[in-house]
Parts: sequence; C-alpha cells; structure tokens
Amino acid sequence: MGEIRPAAVEVINWGWRHAGRRDWALRNLELRIRPGERVLLLGPSGAGKSTLLAGLAGLLDTAGGGEAEGDLRIDRIDARRARERVGIVFQDPETQLVMARAGDDVAFGLENRSVPVESIWPRVDRALADVGFRYGRDRPTAALSGGEQQRLALAGVIVLRPGLLLLDEPTANLDPDGARLVRAAIARLAAGAGATMLLVEHRIEETLDLVDRAIVLAPGGGVVADGTPADVFAAHGDRLAAAGVWVPGHPIPAPKRASHAASEVLIEARQAGFCYPGADRFALAGADLDLRAGEALAVVGPNGSGKSTLALLVGGLLRPSVGSVTPGAGIAPGRDGVSLWTWEARRLAGAIGSVFQDPEHQFLTGRVRDELELGPRRLGLGKVEAARRSTELLERLHLGHLGEANPYTLSGGEKRRLSVASVLATAPAALILDEPTFGQDRRTWVELLTLLAGLRDDGRGVVVATHDLPFAAALADRTVIVDDARVTAA
Repeated sequence: MGEIRPAAVEVINWGWRHAGRRDWALRNLELRIRPGERVLLLGPSGAGKSTLLAGLAGLLDTAGGGEAEGDLRIDRIDARRARERVGIVFQDPETQLVMARAGDDVAFGLENRSVPVESIWPRVDRALADVGFRYGRDRPTAALSGGEQQRLALAGVIVLRPGLLLLDEPTANLDPDGARLVRAAIARLAAGAGATMLLVEHRIEETLDLVDRAIVLAPGGGVVADGTPADVFAAHGDRLAAAGVWVPGHPIPAPKRASHAASEVLIEARQAGFCYPGADRFALAGADLDLRAGEALAVVGPNGSGKSTLALLVGGLLRPSVGSVTPGAGIAPGRDGVSLWTWEARRLAGAIGSVFQDPEHQFLTGRVRDELELGPRRLGLGKVEAARRSTELLERLHLGHLGEANPYTLSGGEKRRLSVASVLATAPAALILDEPTFGQDRRTWVELLTLLAGLRDDGRGVVVATHDLPFAAALADRTVIVDDARVTAA
C-alpha cells in the first residue's frame, strides 16, 4: 500500500452546534489519539459520532450558521488545514461519488494530488480489488447499488493512503460477504500500513479485531468511557446497552408474535422485471410475489442483486419493463387490475408507503415536524389530526427533541427514523422499507422492530429489503432471496 505516516489527533474542549439547533451535538470533548491507534467510536444514535468525524475531516464551517468552540488538531495543525492527511468515508456513499465511471472516481483524488499518471491506474486497480469491487474501472457509478457505492467510496479514500482514516458505518450497506471484504481492506490499511483510524459502527461484534481502543460518547456531552474494548464492555456493558449502544453478549429478545393469519392480497407481482435505461441486462427479472395483509416479508440477497429494484416495483414507483405489478383486493376492492405505477401520487401514498435506501431522497420540507405532517395533509386530513400523528411518531421513534430541526442536519440514524415515520404518518395498508435499520442503535433497532411487528399484527403488509439478517429473522413471516436478478423463496 506504500508508506503511510500515521496521524496524531487532539480534541481540546471541543463542541459543535448545528445551525438552527438549541442543543449542542457535542460539547466539552477532550480526546488524545496517538499515531497508529485504531479507535472504535461508540454511542447511541445522535451522540455526535458523525459530527466529530466531520470536524476532524475539516468539513465543519461556522460560515454555514453552526457554532464551534475549542480545537481540533491533526498533527498539531488545525483540522481545517490538514485535510490532505485525512480520508473519510461517509454514512451516505452517494454524496462521495463525483465521476460517471468507477475507475475515474477512484482516480479523481490522485489526479488532484498530481500523482504521476503511470502510478494512478495500478493504485486504482489495487484499491478496487481490496474492497471487493467486482466490476472493474468501467462500471457506471449511476448503475451501482448502495452497497456497491459504499465499496467504491472506500476505495476512493484508501487509494490516497491517508494518515488518519475516518470510517462512518463503512459496512452498513453491505451484504455479509462484502462486509468481510471491506473489513479485511480496513485491517490491511490500518494495521499493515499503520494509519490512525476512527471507526463508527453500531453493530460491532465483527469489528472488534480491527480496533485496540473504544471511546463512548454521550449525546451532547463528553466521553462516557474510554479504554480497551474488553475493559469498556466489562465495566459499562449493561449501562451502555440500556442507553442504546450495541454491546457484545447482550442479545435482543424477539417480539412476541400475535396470533394472526395473512389474509387478502395487497400487491401482486407476476413475472415482473425491470431494466434501467442504458443498462445491458435486467436489474430484476421474472419476479412472482404476493404481499398479503397481516404478514411481513423479508427480501435478502447480495449487493446489486435487485432487492432495491424489487422494492421500487412493488411500491408502484417503477414501471415494469416486463410483467406486471397490480393492486390486490386488500387495497383495490373489485380488483380493477390497473398497474400500480399508473396510480396518481395521492392515491398511491395513501395505500403504499415506501422508505428509500437513502432517506434524504424523500425529504421535502425544512423542518422535521413539517415533514411528518406533509403526508397526512396531502391526503386531506385536518391540521389537528396531522399534528397528533406527528407528535405521536416523534415520541415513538425518539425524535421528539428534533421537531424544529432541519431534516438534513440529523444524524444518519435519525434521518432513517424520520423517513420511516413520515411514511407511517399516512397510515398505508402496505409498507415497503429498504434497509430500515441502517444507522440504528440498539434501542431504536428494537423500537423499529416492535413498531413494524405491531403494524403487521394489526393487519398491514410489510416488506423489508435488508442485509440485517437478525432483523429479518425476528420480523419476517416469509423470506425471499434475490440473487443475480432472480427471486426465489428462502
């Protein structure tokens, strides 16, 4: 991988408050990280982990309305002037991709740093191989799944050989095999090459061999615990699990299933397939699927297999290239047979709620509470009822303190919960959710599981496309596998 000079990190009485927020994301934070240390950064959703990483990457600027105090230093230099020493992989990989071809995207940073041309492409190919990117240089970035985008974003960072590597949920969008490849690439970079590393992961059991130190942050505050992972979990494990931190050895009980039987069909897919414009193969082909009221269906499979495409088709958001997706008697009495994709937006939103893999794609307002009230108001509900639903969901999904915040300033886990809540606010008969547990801490994971199980038991139909196999096992009545664009029963 070449010579890497590991960076030293100093966080000195540092704090940050996002624009328009009353509360500080972090405050009075004191940290020292020695060159070459590999640190696991823990804390419940909203504890400021992503904010700290953004600050260390030199990406926070008070010119945008935020407020800062204290200092962040990389090798004793202000973090905003040490950006070339730092590489960061964000929670949302799409924000990090800038070029149309995969190889060009990885080469972009090298070209900006004037790396000799003869050295660029061997380094690009090595980085792509290290993260298990299977397509090579010429793959269009627009054709990548969320997990494939994450691998490409990581390749674009490790190819620069940074002294400080900041990783914000680097495997959250990956299938198990892809996650193993990425963890192996991280291990080679951090251990073999010697880079200093800060890693944020909510599900941590499989990442413990990558780190030698664990630091736990409190929401809005400072450090709760700091030491080796074994010492931190031994001394604080029960308290951390109760606060929402994923702690090894603290299993989550599955929700009790109500006695129910799936009833009328809500959505029917018959030999449904879709080919994206300009693509040379179908993203999904020959899908036969029924979703019934009172059942939860899990859709699992590797990255790029077609899970998100299936979710969009059964949600009525894509026109099938072949086959059909039609409403069943449960949402269209009389079985009019009209394709779901032809329904007007208002009718579709009242019957089927879709939660996208990227929550920011469905935010339409500048305030969290307005986001939750928008759907009910568009369905014709009065202001009082829309506000009641909004308040109930804010509290249920632990977003009550963020009602006045801008949705785009939330943490990744908070954005995901908001996207779920905005769909639930319209009380649809069917819910289609793409990676709903991304970025969730232990507490909110349980809350989402309990909430969706309750909706299923109340007679809704729930489809969850996910890499989170424990979540699928705890919730689903049926599971289908999507692999190489084909759908089969588990």
